[in-house]
Amino acid sequence: MPDRVVLAYSGGLDTSVAIPYLAEKMDAEVIAVAVDLGQGGENMETIQKRAIDCGAAESVVVDAKEEFAADFCVPALLANALYMDRYPLVSSLSRPLIVKHLVTAARQFGGTVVSHGCTGKGNDQVRFEAGLAALAPDLQVIAPARDFAWTRDKAIEYAEAKGLPIETSKKNPFSIDQNLWGRAVETGFLEDIWNGPTEEVYAYTSDPARPRDPDEVVISFARGVPVALDGRPLTPYAVIDELNRRAGAHGVGRIDMVEDRLVGIKSREVYEAPGAIALITAHMELESVTVERDLARFKRGVDQRWSELVYDGLWFSPLKDALDALIADAQKHVNGEIRMTLHGGRATVTGRRSDDSLYDFSLATYDTGDAFDQSLAKGFVQLFSLPAKIAAARDTRKD
Repeated sequence: MPDRVVLAYSGGLDTSVAIPYLAEKMDAEVIAVAVDLGQGGENMETIQKRAIDCGAAESVVVDAKEEFAADFCVPALLANALYMDRYPLVSSLSRPLIVKHLVTAARQFGGTVVSHGCTGKGNDQVRFEAGLAALAPDLQVIAPARDFAWTRDKAIEYAEAKGLPIETSKKNPFSIDQNLWGRAVETGFLEDIWNGPTEEVYAYTSDPARPRDPDEVVISFARGVPVALDGRPLTPYAVIDELNRRAGAHGVGRIDMVEDRLVGIKSREVYEAPGAIALITAHMELESVTVERDLARFKRGVDQRWSELVYDGLWFSPLKDALDALIADAQKHVNGEIRMTLHGGRATVTGRRSDDSLYDFSLATYDTGDAFDQSLAKGFVQLFSLPAKIAAARDTRKD
């Protein structure tokens, strides 16, 4: 029996060409695995059939939308995950889930090799292979674009020569990756960082400058997890999906940035993440009301490190597991509701309420009913500033 290669299959040009190429190059049968992460676009049955038409021995489609939302997007939300304080880990979150299902398929079909379509210049090769190293170190990994110097021009020529049932047009200049949590766009004229993105770049969001009435939404959280919109109980998937539409209609979540890739180069990326940005904004605001000061300060550093680990492909790592435990514990009191206005490219918090709130009106008010004992403040300030006062006196003596 020939070897079996399990291929992470998107249905696009590169991975479609990889099916007959890997079969010939390795004298192997190819098992195509497509994972539905809520990315929209083509029907998954069409993608499944295309893999067979391109020569796959088996074609598997996994509906992982709810799993992706609950087990990957929600943890990112609890960590307020923004790489470089801006990028909500759109592609980074999907890779470990895809890896999980690639390993499942390898075990099911007797695969000995796993393949992906990543190049040697990007982060995704690390994310796929670090995940595979953690979950199935016995599996060999082949990346045709990287390992066999497989360029887009070569892929188009090969597809046309083989008569593969795929679109080989060069009209679309962009490289696009999308899922429920957002959409990432790169290459083409965006590689010149002086060029501004045009409206054709965007698909999840409308022009924020277009006149429209504001949309007000109330998001309910339980232990940091979004559980309802406007009082309607929903699954995490349904919450994100609806906010993608509602926030996207107002142009919320457009990000144009030059980011530091793991491989050491800087890359210009344009992201759309309307639901993610709205939810992270709301979650951070509810934490500001319900999480004690020192824990909140410490968690901000934890959130940043968590984001870096996931961006770097270390979802399956001891440090991330430990940080997950701390983040989960910090969510015990993150319960309540946040009211937001979606308009003009912004998700603006306008109201907060929680039974676990640490905000005490009687302590915060400057009006009648103030319960804060200001007579204690003078001694506190003197003691708090004492170390700096002593150091300043020493420095003065030495001058």
